[in-house]
Amino acid sequence: MRVNKKYSCLPAEEKGIHIINIRAIEDIGYDQHESTLLNSLSKNPDADCKYGLYFRDGKRKVDYILVYHYKKSSAGRTLVRRVHHNDSGARSAKQDQPLPGKGVQLEMGESEPHVDYHEDDKRFRREEYEGNLVEAGLELERDEDTKIHGIGFVKIHAPWNVLCREAEFLKLKMPTKKMYQINQTHGLLKKINSVIQKITEPIQPKVAEHKPQTVKRLSYPFSREKQHLFDLSDRDSFFDSKTRSTIVRITSLLANGVYSAAYPLHDGDYEGENVEPNDRKLLCEEWASYGVFYKYQPIDLVRKYFGEKIGLYFAWLGVYTQMLIPASIVGIIVFLYGCATVDENIPSMEMCDQRNNITMCPLCDRTCSYWKMSSACATARASHLFDNPATVFFSVFMALWAATFMEHWKRKQMRLNYRWDLTGFEEEEDHPRAEYEAKVLEKSLRKEHKHKETDKEKLTWKDRFPAYLTNFVGIIFMVGLTFAIVFGVIIYRISTAAALAISSTPSGRSSVRVTVTATAVIINLVVIIILDEVYGCIARWLTQIEVPKTDKNFEERLIFKAFLLKFVNAYTPIFYVAFFKGRFVGRPGDYVYIFHSFRMEECAPGGCLMELCIQLSIIMLGKQLIQNNLFEIGIPKMKKFIRYMKLKRRRSLDHEEHMKKKQRYEVDYNLEPFAGLTPEYMEMIIQFGFVTLFVASFPLAPLFALLNNIIEIRLDAKKFVTELRRPVAVRAKDIGIWYNILRGIGKLAVIINAFVISFTSDFIPRLVYLYMYSENGTMHGFVNHTLSSFNVSDFQAGTAPNDPMDLGYEVQICRYKDYREPPWSENKYDISKDFWAVLAARLAFVIVFQNLVMFMSDFVDWIIPDIPKDISQQIHKEKVLMVEVFMREEQGKLQMLETWKDKDKKKGENCNNHSPRLSRSHSGSLSSCHSYPLDV
Repeated sequence: MRVNKKYSCLPAEEKGIHIINIRAIEDIGYDQHESTLLNSLSKNPDADCKYGLYFRDGKRKVDYILVYHYKKSSAGRTLVRRVHHNDSGARSAKQDQPLPGKGVQLEMGESEPHVDYHEDDKRFRREEYEGNLVEAGLELERDEDTKIHGIGFVKIHAPWNVLCREAEFLKLKMPTKKMYQINQTHGLLKKINSVIQKITEPIQPKVAEHKPQTVKRLSYPFSREKQHLFDLSDRDSFFDSKTRSTIVRITSLLANGVYSAAYPLHDGDYEGENVEPNDRKLLCEEWASYGVFYKYQPIDLVRKYFGEKIGLYFAWLGVYTQMLIPASIVGIIVFLYGCATVDENIPSMEMCDQRNNITMCPLCDRTCSYWKMSSACATARASHLFDNPATVFFSVFMALWAATFMEHWKRKQMRLNYRWDLTGFEEEEDHPRAEYEAKVLEKSLRKEHKHKETDKEKLTWKDRFPAYLTNFVGIIFMVGLTFAIVFGVIIYRISTAAALAISSTPSGRSSVRVTVTATAVIINLVVIIILDEVYGCIARWLTQIEVPKTDKNFEERLIFKAFLLKFVNAYTPIFYVAFFKGRFVGRPGDYVYIFHSFRMEECAPGGCLMELCIQLSIIMLGKQLIQNNLFEIGIPKMKKFIRYMKLKRRRSLDHEEHMKKKQRYEVDYNLEPFAGLTPEYMEMIIQFGFVTLFVASFPLAPLFALLNNIIEIRLDAKKFVTELRRPVAVRAKDIGIWYNILRGIGKLAVIINAFVISFTSDFIPRLVYLYMYSENGTMHGFVNHTLSSFNVSDFQAGTAPNDPMDLGYEVQICRYKDYREPPWSENKYDISKDFWAVLAARLAFVIVFQNLVMFMSDFVDWIIPDIPKDISQQIHKEKVLMVEVFMREEQGKLQMLETWKDKDKKKGENCNNHSPRLSRSHSGSLSSCHSYPLDV
């Protein structure tokens, strides 16, 4: 909003109030009189006020609540109202009056008891701020006689003229009287739509806003001069609760502890037999209930109740969940294909065939002995479920799916913008944050102290350099901490694998890899969940010390830091298994060691893809089950139980006080404050990464994401409706920076999946063998082709197995997975030419796959228009209709003017036809003939 410097009644340090655009009361035709201070001495204060939803007169609705702490022993001050020199003398002559309500006030003659200066300062600032709100035209009522001891409430009501003023300043599009027909489909398309509507009728919510509309009201930015254009038949519902809640917002007073909370009220109770119908109850029944999980969301009602920003989040979550259905179906088909062909897979059959008698080299030094390849049969068969030719198809499909999802969301978002009258909406310039203004003020005072110019002070990069340096060092340290923890888990895997390999039972040795992988992933999961919470707090602290200028800048910087840290935290263990494990092992006789004692891990004979699948599935499902669902359900329930126990103790102290029914604002105060949508978006974005980045190793990821999101939508809905205070409605036309993050993840997924297929799976080595080395055009002999030979006499001193006869026979040659020359070659143990052939094929596949899929994704992006054709036609139609409305209005004005001119002319002619004497004797009457006012 713009700030009118002449009439702004706010002190410089309190610019956190978002109703700054205050003009002179007389200029807007609003005469503030004493009726704005409501009488609080009614006989029955709870009568007709619907338990806190209205003022004590039962007529004026509470639009906003301010909450503050006070000490009952201290006396209340009278309301201090600063009067500016520019105000009229009549206003300055008014006596200072206290806010109406049940707060304790002192008489002029009473002496005030001693209070601490900190509380006195808060009280003074509250009175000053409330006085400014009254000057702005708002109506206030205080209530300190509540069931919550030490807590006072200030109820705020925005009168009609204030709502009109703010709607005009904010350029809110409001429905006019003009209604027009929405373009309907015809022919075959109309029949298809009617069939779809009949089929989907059982899964449609029973909400009036969700029904398909055939007519729509023409919307236009509200103007007080053109009120006749708008449908004002019901003024009470013209500005809904969502719009009213945007009138007053506080930042600095909350930050400084002057007020402890500020929130709009919920519409009423959502459960009970005698509860009056309201939007909150309807949302609880048709949206925030697990019994309606199969139904569509009533997005229009969600937007009406919570505002556009929250409505867009749930709309995006709904679109994302719907798009997971085809991805889940294809993933299940790919998985079933792997199950159906596992018995026909020749490489796994060769690995499981005990007649091959392939002896493998030890997995660790000294304590580990030689082992049979057939003991890894189960791992090899399981790997085929996720490492088969269908995996490549699924990776391409998911890349195109991600592009289609983004385009589908853009079209859905445009439809919502049209339906919610946001097509011409532009975000207003944010006001500077209170912390930023405090820093600027501090800088100005320092320069004034040094006798320097202080005009237009602002924070430069030099002022923020210490914060930028702290951010850089902090983020590097956090990323390094994540790498260090992953490295520690690697040491655990190596040492545990060596310890389990000592086991004398064959079954114990055969399950070493699965046991080590599973336990290490559980450790990673616990660490990830803990560090997620820590990194969220650190990201907020790092953003605060930067002192961003506006709330939008603060939110974007916070999202970027939090996403960066949580992305590294969630995916680093997976990246290690996918791209680093088994890549830097060395060979028997020349292994790579960590700290000269821990030998690097090797992949299983069937590759690391199965271990990657286990890693991804446990982390993904664990985060969804524990962090997203258990924490979101358990923590609010625990806090609610603690509050219940505290209230139960108070009831025993003051039973009569707590027998009264609580007011609406008291009930809402006991709810959890709204903490923003960043945590909600973040968990879904991380899940989107699990679904797309490594989907080549886990085709069932979309299915588990779908099952989680079906619960997540209702869980979040229930939290918003029943567990949280009602958020202040915020207008928005898109999901902001999250869209760019989604696009970035979609592009990165193509690259990562290309490398997973090329380097993590055995897909490329199998193709190379099939077309270059196979003698009969089949996969027979592939396992032997991928194994190199090692002469046990070439072991380094002290690294050979302590029990070389563990298998019952003496081993001369053992095998290991690599492409190297045999010990009987001239260049023994050197990299063979087969390695370079496979490497070239892998790099070629990455280049071809990446460019092909990127091209196909861009083609999908290009071929699908961002704006649906019917919506663009409707927008054009609205513009034409609006021009017609104004042309018709101007024509009506001109006709009225012409009519009045003709009447005026006829009256003048009649007056001129009188006799001169009559005219002179009735000069007053003559002059009256030309005094018709023109009131257009």
